Amino acid sequence: MPTFLLKTEPSDYAWEDLVNDKRSAWTGVTNAAAQKHMREISKGDEILLYHTGDQKRIVGLARVLRGAYPDPERPGLTAEGHPKFVLIDIAPARPAGTQAATLAAIKADKRFADFALVRQSRLSVMPVPPPLDKALRTIAGL
Repeated sequence: MPTFLLKTEPSDYAWEDLVNDKRSAWTGVTNAAAQKHMREISKGDEILLYHTGDQKRIVGLARVLRGAYPDPERPGLTAEGHPKFVLIDIAPARPAGTQAATLAAIKADKRFADFALVRQSRLSVMPVPPPLDKALRTIAGL
């Protein structure tokens, strides 16, 4: 089962909001590269939720309840005929542990040198390669 990392500004929508809501459509992603990754997300995939801003760390693990589906607020198709903007529905699975899966710790670990979180700091949705997934879960206490 694939894992993806989703970034969020905690003042906009935090891990605690997802826990309180119990389920959420993941909206607001407009970057073409991030949308490409969103189209790859399927029901059952897992999400490492990452807080940006002052925190810059993985805060929890979520599961995908509904894979990519067209955003009703933003109709349109790509040149390939796919919905231009998609949403996914996620639910919290468990919070990260007390270990610090911070951006600084991730950048300091040479295993992550080519990871999109390190190389493409503005990208809000990215796949997590399996070997890095295991390492990130260990660092985050997941």
